[in-house]
Amino acid sequence: MAGPRPGSLFRCVVLGVLMAAGPARAAPPPAADLALLDALTWGANATSYAALAAQGREAWLAAQLRPGGPSVLPPAVQARIDAGQPSGELLDRLAALDAQAKAANALSDPEAKKAAQSAYQGALNDALRRSVSDTILRALYAPDQIRERMTWFWFNRFSVYQGKANVRAMVGDYLDTAIRPHALGRFRDLLGATLEHPAMLRYLDNAENAAGRLNENYARELMELHTLGVGGGYTQHDVEDLARILTGAGIEVRPEHPKLKPELQGALVRRGPFLFNPARHDFGEKILLGHPIRGRGFAEIAEALDILCRHPATARNVTRAMAAYLLGHPPSDALVDRLAGVFGRTDGDIAAILDVLVHAPEFQAGLGTGFKDPMRYVLSAVRLAYDDRVILNTGPVQGWLGRLGEGLFNRSTPDGYPLDAAAWNGPGQLTTRFEIARQIGGGPAGLFKPPMPDAVEEPAFPLLQNRLYFGALAATLTGQTRAALGRATSPQDWNTLFLSSPEFMR
Repeated sequence: MAGPRPGSLFRCVVLGVLMAAGPARAAPPPAADLALLDALTWGANATSYAALAAQGREAWLAAQLRPGGPSVLPPAVQARIDAGQPSGELLDRLAALDAQAKAANALSDPEAKKAAQSAYQGALNDALRRSVSDTILRALYAPDQIRERMTWFWFNRFSVYQGKANVRAMVGDYLDTAIRPHALGRFRDLLGATLEHPAMLRYLDNAENAAGRLNENYARELMELHTLGVGGGYTQHDVEDLARILTGAGIEVRPEHPKLKPELQGALVRRGPFLFNPARHDFGEKILLGHPIRGRGFAEIAEALDILCRHPATARNVTRAMAAYLLGHPPSDALVDRLAGVFGRTDGDIAAILDVLVHAPEFQAGLGTGFKDPMRYVLSAVRLAYDDRVILNTGPVQGWLGRLGEGLFNRSTPDGYPLDAAAWNGPGQLTTRFEIARQIGGGPAGLFKPPMPDAVEEPAFPLLQNRLYFGALAATLTGQTRAALGRATSPQDWNTLFLSSPEFMR
């Protein structure tokens, strides 16, 4: 088949459709399930649409919100993930990397030292590549799509940056053990799991926080970003006392316990690489948000998390962010009030909050009117283009996300990537999306070329004009988009135009 025309006329047609897009049309009844899928998953495809239709909307939603166990991935996907899994627990892997780094730094010969340090950085990079690949594969093919969407949301909220120290070696475990298992559970459990994970302790420097040497970084973000939010009623004194409460919560990869005085030995807490070292803890009295905290060790941290999670400002801040993420725009105060009430009544049951959100008239009225951030755009394009055919190389997906400014694990600041459409719908972003649409729509784009030397790419071509398109997608298109598609001169052109259309961007 002929490839897409690279000329400026074709580009202008696409960008003209994008920039001239008006408000979305009300979805006709055949497209209602399609709109729901697009809003709650990583993108509708023929398989997921058929599954929803077979189960019925309410049964599908109930199963998605309460999956009842780990995700059962397609065998080909699970085999890919299993094949790349490193041996040993995280503690063992971190200990081995720590020993490798120390051995490299101890070398006196400059060339040998440089080679050893390069090998250590290569090991960190390999761990990161595995984590990126596993995350993309789960997002594309996991049947529990709402859990995967919320896993990314919570990771983005409790963000860590892969480029700091050795976080590259931890970020995949952080996602798999601290975030995903709690993504639809209780907010308090999620918060506690992120606090105890070495990726968070390293990224926000609490591993360095000790009595007499306070580091307030994590304490501040714990209140400003993770729970109460800006204007949530805390003061600088609260930040300082929360930092004191968090002293001693850190990381230890050596198998032996630290040497402690006899009176402190019973206060030590260790779970994997997480260590609460009472010798580094400030046992003085504290006050957090008006609550006196008696100095007694790790129990202070649990009490502080309970106080933060049960504060009305946390309920409003967290549910507002959840709603904005799935609505695609800031929610009304009335909806936030309702969701915050559910948060309080259910002790932060995330699935219960989502259930109320999805059934809210504001959510139903807004289906199909948002704007996809890069993650949703790229993943939904691949899911639609290849349905349940498993890609062999996730590298192009991460490359596209990086070009669009939302590379996995690559946000250097703790605030996570922005959720609002204004961050992603500028002309430069749309131009880049057009180029990516042309790559995805024009052929396999490296997705079916195994990431190994001399590998040969498998034949593949995206089939967008499929039963889902004719059964539901076509009915959602405006006359302007249909006219643009009618001017396509090849299947590649048609695919590019469709993936660049305003309707697909929503």
